[in-house]
Amino acid sequence: MVNLGIGLPTLVTNYVPQNVQVILQSENGLIGMGPTPEAGKENPELTNAGGGYITALPGASSFDSATSFGIIRGGHVNVSILGALQVDEQGDLANWMIPGKKTPGMGGAMDLLVGAQLIILAMEHTAGETKKILKKCTLPLTAAGQVNLIITEMGVMEITPEGIVLKEIHPEFTVEQVQTATEAKLIVSKELKPMEV
Repeated sequence: MVNLGIGLPTLVTNYVPQNVQVILQSENGLIGMGPTPEAGKENPELTNAGGGYITALPGASSFDSATSFGIIRGGHVNVSILGALQVDEQGDLANWMIPGKKTPGMGGAMDLLVGAQLIILAMEHTAGETKKILKKCTLPLTAAGQVNLIITEMGVMEITPEGIVLKEIHPEFTVEQVQTATEAKLIVSKELKPMEV
């Protein structure tokens, strides 16, 4: 079971190959989430955690938020794909607030970070000129030491005890460009390969 957080992760539903068997979960109470509906075919009762329209696949199940978080806190989510404001080389994640800006609260990210077995971040590598992959997060943390993998438009990076390992690189970028856009020192994998795009 794979949970999709708000933001970029919600797009995953549109890219799951038909031959891949995966069950997608939305924290607001749906297991069996399908792709974004065609324009004009939206069901206002089917939305993801960010309020975007979704579809429900045959056999899907909907339930209240308390049940959803019981599933998450009970360790029944294998993978959670989340967005990020900042992530650091220890696997710490800040994804819920920027001090001084109004925020509705942390939402379910804290539960997902400690309840899922594998945490993947789907994020933009930078915010304009601001680096988001850091030596140490400067924003308030959502959880410490929980991130396993980072996927950006520049590459795929794994958090390890030694640091952040660049495992795949987008063919349009060089290792030097990825490092320049990253505050943390990257360890380049000996098996570095191109990302599939």
